[in-house]
Amino acid sequence: MALADKQNMEAYDLVVIGSGPAGEKGAAQAAYFGKRVAIVEKGNVGGAVVNTGTLPSKTLRETALYLSGLKQRGLYGVDYSLNKKITVDDLFYRKQCVVDSHLDLVRDNIARHKIELFQGVAAIEDPFTVRVNRGDGDSFSLRGKYILISTGSRPHRPAHVPFDGEYVYDSDSILNLERIPSSLVVIGAGVIGSEYTTVFAALGMRVTLVDGGERLLPFLDRDIAAVLLDQIQALGVRVMFGRQVEGIKVKHNEKCVSISLDGDEEVRAEAALFCGGRSGNTQELGLEKVGVKTGRRGTIEVNEYFQTSVPSIYAAGDVIGFPALASTSMEQGRVAACHAFSLDYKQCVSPLVPYGVYTIPEISMVGESEDSLSQKGQEYLVGRASYGSNPRGQIMGDTAGLVKLLFSPEDQKLLGVHIIGERASELIHIGQACMYFDGTLDFFIQNVFNFPTLSDVYKYAAYDGLGNLQRSRERQKV
Repeated sequence: MALADKQNMEAYDLVVIGSGPAGEKGAAQAAYFGKRVAIVEKGNVGGAVVNTGTLPSKTLRETALYLSGLKQRGLYGVDYSLNKKITVDDLFYRKQCVVDSHLDLVRDNIARHKIELFQGVAAIEDPFTVRVNRGDGDSFSLRGKYILISTGSRPHRPAHVPFDGEYVYDSDSILNLERIPSSLVVIGAGVIGSEYTTVFAALGMRVTLVDGGERLLPFLDRDIAAVLLDQIQALGVRVMFGRQVEGIKVKHNEKCVSISLDGDEEVRAEAALFCGGRSGNTQELGLEKVGVKTGRRGTIEVNEYFQTSVPSIYAAGDVIGFPALASTSMEQGRVAACHAFSLDYKQCVSPLVPYGVYTIPEISMVGESEDSLSQKGQEYLVGRASYGSNPRGQIMGDTAGLVKLLFSPEDQKLLGVHIIGERASELIHIGQACMYFDGTLDFFIQNVFNFPTLSDVYKYAAYDGLGNLQRSRERQKV
């Protein structure tokens, strides 16, 4: 590029590539402190969280619960499940309403912060220059003191899987179903696979879940995972652990998918959903040209401030890999912007990150697990309380829910919280707040909770923990 071209370029303090949670919040953070910011977006604003991921799939979950009558079954001695056949329009109507509403919120936030939005495909030409291709042969460049990459991720698509959007889907294309299949094979028992398994099972599909591992979601607390497995099987799901998929074939004449497993076993269904993880959206950026280091599946390597190997270039969100949560992506974008401009405002992402898994029932956790504490050699005790012994849980009909507290026997300091059951992703923040302020079980014992509420389960989990502490001390005296 000629020097004259560089002098004529629009100059910004920050150029953001991608308008998902990390990009939008990082851009807004910089603009809030008076920086001139541009966002380059090749598709709809909002990223996967709005268009193909978090909000669509979670709305689909609520739709499934409503349409299936699952929450109401047995509560009033009446079967509230719908008698009519559920259509694609039924299934996706609310999803589109939520997506459209949130797209408006994102656009309004960008406009309110006076951020300039450019449509096109971005490529990084040098540590300070982003080239934008509009797709009609027209292109232009933006120059920034800093660049923030927040291009997100996409479903990993192995070459041997015959994705066609009719019989074989990934987690994006499943949102474009043209028909509701009566049977489905889900390959992969990770978060996305487990979530969609329960959603479609709730709608009455015959679902088979296949995974090469030995348990659901290995990062889950074992008690929580066991409850989830029981609930999934109660929905009628056939769960096949320790099985390797050796082939996937679409049989058009029979209008089905054939899944070949090790041991010469075959599973057939009207459709298959392949959930094999995700890959970073970096293929179009030209990162190797400027020396930005990448890792497995195109993810970008960053330091604790989300700065890449090129000091003027930052990256945040799904494009850097784990934990790939919308909540953490937002914070990563904000931290990156604050570090770039030396803003003494937000220096790091909180180490207390809550995780939410939107299966049916939903799951949430924060802090340590039994496995992590054992690996550290740290002593701990457990307090448990079930939704079944809680009046609000009984009223709601969710009697399988569980709150599990991990705490230090020395000072009763709360170390971790694990919840399965209705509103788990909301309830987790009570335990998270307690941990943030180095709270102990005494917080739950002394606190007054509304009655009847699910929140009150914390108090009885704490009482159970204190009982376990007393028995532990008595055993040590013997």
